[in-house]
Amino acid sequence: MGTRERAEMWDERVAVARACRVLAHRGVVEDVLGHVSLRVGGDRALLRCRGPLEHGLRFTTPADVRLVDLDGAILDGGDGSGYTAPTEAPIHLVTMRRRADVRAVVHAHPPAAVVAGLCDIDLVPMFGSYDIPAARLAAGGIPVYGRSVLIRDQSTADEMLASMGDRPACVLRGHGTVTVGSSLAEAMLHTLAVDRLCRIALAVMQASGRSPTAIADADLAELPDLGAGLNTDSAWRFHLAALAADGWDLAPPDVEQPAEARHGSGA
Repeated sequence: MGTRERAEMWDERVAVARACRVLAHRGVVEDVLGHVSLRVGGDRALLRCRGPLEHGLRFTTPADVRLVDLDGAILDGGDGSGYTAPTEAPIHLVTMRRRADVRAVVHAHPPAAVVAGLCDIDLVPMFGSYDIPAARLAAGGIPVYGRSVLIRDQSTADEMLASMGDRPACVLRGHGTVTVGSSLAEAMLHTLAVDRLCRIALAVMQASGRSPTAIADADLAELPDLGAGLNTDSAWRFHLAALAADGWDLAPPDVEQPAEARHGSGA
């Protein structure tokens, strides 16, 4: 990858690294499993990869985020440093090939989603104004992919996508979640919304001994669309600020652009 291209994509690498840390901060990944991708061209994406010095999602750095093509080949020389695409890279790459509307993909293993899936709990819009975006997500349907397998090839990814359809979120039974979005923030917030729905559903079952029921259609219809400025932009700024406030953000040396990218090869 050329110097100019590295400079142009540095902010995106930092954004993906921070998204991985938010997943850990919010408890939807627990260790080294899970990954985030961001499309940076029609046939290329930045993807959190596996490397010899990685320390799990909580400690993701921009160096762990590599440029790949939609076949999973690393394009930026990261393979020379021991980086490889994750085993379940087809979750990201096949989704991007099949769905032109998708710019970002998140795969996580939220414990609540694993339990809710194993209990066959339907994620209905069980609340309203408490979390309007999550309620709307549930109202549109959150499909379930029933196989608890590694999605490590195109055929299995195609199966998962057939279950997911055109929805922005899918629960993988006994496995985790896949969410997509037209932006990194949108895909991430869909993951957090599914996690919240699962946690509330499990709490209802524990407290009442029954599955949650949907709110009335009339109440659902009255929920306003508060707009992307609040639902996406403000919400994502909160998660980034909380990451920093709790000391989970990238360290300043990790955020700083490489010298060759800042100054060019002649520096």
